[in-house]
Amino acid sequence: MSRGSGHRARAVRDGARTTERFRGVPVVRLGSGFIRRSPAQASVVAFLSAAALFSALLALPLASADGRPTFLPDAVFTAVSAITVTGLTTVDTATHWSPFGLIVILVAIEIGGLGIVTLALLLARAVTRQLGLGGKLFAQQNIGSPELGDVGALLRIVILTTLSIQAVLFVALAPPFIVADGVGAGLWHALFYAVSAFNNAGFSVHERGLSEFSSNLWVLVPLAVGVFVGSFGFPVFLNLLKEKWRPKHWNLHTKITLITTSALLVLGAVAWSVLEWDNHASTGDLSPAEKMFRGLFASTMMRSGGFSLTNPNDSTPTTLLITDAFMFVGGGSASTAGGIKVTTLAVLILAIVAESRGLPDVTAARRTIPNGLLRVAISVTFLGASLVLAATILLRATTDAPLDRILFEVISAFATCGLSVGLSAELDPFGKYVLSALMLAGRIGPIGLAAALAVTQRKTLFTFPTERPIVG
Repeated sequence: MSRGSGHRARAVRDGARTTERFRGVPVVRLGSGFIRRSPAQASVVAFLSAAALFSALLALPLASADGRPTFLPDAVFTAVSAITVTGLTTVDTATHWSPFGLIVILVAIEIGGLGIVTLALLLARAVTRQLGLGGKLFAQQNIGSPELGDVGALLRIVILTTLSIQAVLFVALAPPFIVADGVGAGLWHALFYAVSAFNNAGFSVHERGLSEFSSNLWVLVPLAVGVFVGSFGFPVFLNLLKEKWRPKHWNLHTKITLITTSALLVLGAVAWSVLEWDNHASTGDLSPAEKMFRGLFASTMMRSGGFSLTNPNDSTPTTLLITDAFMFVGGGSASTAGGIKVTTLAVLILAIVAESRGLPDVTAARRTIPNGLLRVAISVTFLGASLVLAATILLRATTDAPLDRILFEVISAFATCGLSVGLSAELDPFGKYVLSALMLAGRIGPIGLAAALAVTQRKTLFTFPTERPIVG
């Protein structure tokens, strides 16, 4: 064989191997390789891809009740709101969407709640049998794995736990909804609200929202419990499954999350009840017991749940401001809730306490919190405030709405809460796209930042001289 023939034969074999490399499983390995190289960017791509897919589905004539294509900004806004488990809407969910459209929204909520990246990592793990260090670190950040072990098993536990809790909520909600709406509609409503509640989505399929169930504790209590439990986050679930009800064996994250969440629940209930006690537009005409329950329900929902028994427009300006603060905090890390997370708030408060007492270290429950974590908490908080400020400025420049209404809607979008003063439906297409981008940033931003910081940590072989600038 001539030298030319040998080169041609080798080229053919190389071409065949190249073609084969891009067929079947190796294509999945390319995606897995991207996750290993840049997990934070992979999460952004995953959310954007899902948002584009569900936007296209909701824009179809089949998805609307009248059989006409939905206005693209409204379809995009609804898809993003569902995939980020927010609950803000620009059209009435109960009347605008067809059964197909509602199913698309429900699927988007479930995928967004479980975590698109979680499902992608599970698929990559199942096909390629490996994730690599980057993928494992990102999975560890998303689901709270304490060690880089069998991430696939932990991901399956997360999915089974989610579906189990939703099944319990469905069983609890089915009887009252069947009594109110009939068997078929009742079962559908029980399923929809079970998924929406645990995922902290806040979508409602009744024309008047939950107002027609304002005195039905058989509906309201399971919804509140589902939202409250859903805000804990997967790291807490994994720790509780391992250690059961032995508080001494819980890790620091679980302790901080449960204590801070409970404290915020009580504080929010008291603040909301007191501020709205004599407000006849909301709870002023109710009995004391009903007022306190409304306050407890509102406190549960204002950090990410999104369901409401009273119109936020009827609340006092002070109540709206307090709600802004609670929405900005949000729920537990790696949960379906949004915001800067309760652990971030707790770490910042602990740092302030340590500084005021002149302590060299930040401690909690006989554990020292590393300074690196404090830097992450500060970064996440500053990032969240910057996003809220930028979106508020953009909307203030394009709408005549009062600043308090704009700020409320913006923080609700960033914190993926879903409470609304009705501004979303009033915005022009530019404003709707701004809030859509903010919802995506709020869902991706803190998690992506923390993951990027965790992966890109590096050691230095030298240090610079220390000098203290004047602060404060």
